[in-house]
Amino acid sequence: MLMSLFLQTLASANEIYVSQKFELAEIFGFETRNRYLIKTGDGQQFGYCAEPKLGFGDAIMRHFLGHWRVFNIVSTDMNKHQVFRAHHPFRWFFQHLDVFGAGDRAVGSLQQRFAWLHKKFDLLDTRGRVVMTMTSPLWKIWTFPIKKGDRDVSVIEKKWSGLTKELFTDADNFRVRFSDTKLTADDRLLLLAAAVFIDLLYFETKASS
Repeated sequence: MLMSLFLQTLASANEIYVSQKFELAEIFGFETRNRYLIKTGDGQQFGYCAEPKLGFGDAIMRHFLGHWRVFNIVSTDMNKHQVFRAHHPFRWFFQHLDVFGAGDRAVGSLQQRFAWLHKKFDLLDTRGRVVMTMTSPLWKIWTFPIKKGDRDVSVIEKKWSGLTKELFTDADNFRVRFSDTKLTADDRLLLLAAAVFIDLLYFETKASS
């Protein structure tokens, strides 16, 4: 089976950017659905990522429950063909995200773990085995290093979006750097999903605060 252009680009990239689309309503404190552009390191867009359009009830749940709510993320290529989707169940603690590829093929999942003074996640394969770990000290709130065993394989970094956006909106930008050439296509899909998940967990509430 031929690999899609989206996956080819993702597989060959040294780094990608996940840039949230700014919406005017956020200036006034109203949360709107999350939408992102996926770009190569030189700024060429090769995909999208978004929450499906929210109904009124979904918008209310998002405003009051934030990242605890049930939500879905769908990623497409430039022709709007679905590349992966991710599902987050309702949880008060230890957030979880399941990731599925094209045709609803299971890719893996992300599981938040208990940790003192830092943020910790396991990235799991389809059998629930830990394939990567992501740990970020509280004093490095914008940096999320990823390891396979003792080996650094990637890092997700939130980039400065400009004073107005940082203060008044949730329009965040993330860089995902791939430092290990042995990362599989599924590894990279999990890391892309992780960048969006990080935004939803830690950076989504500025506009309403």
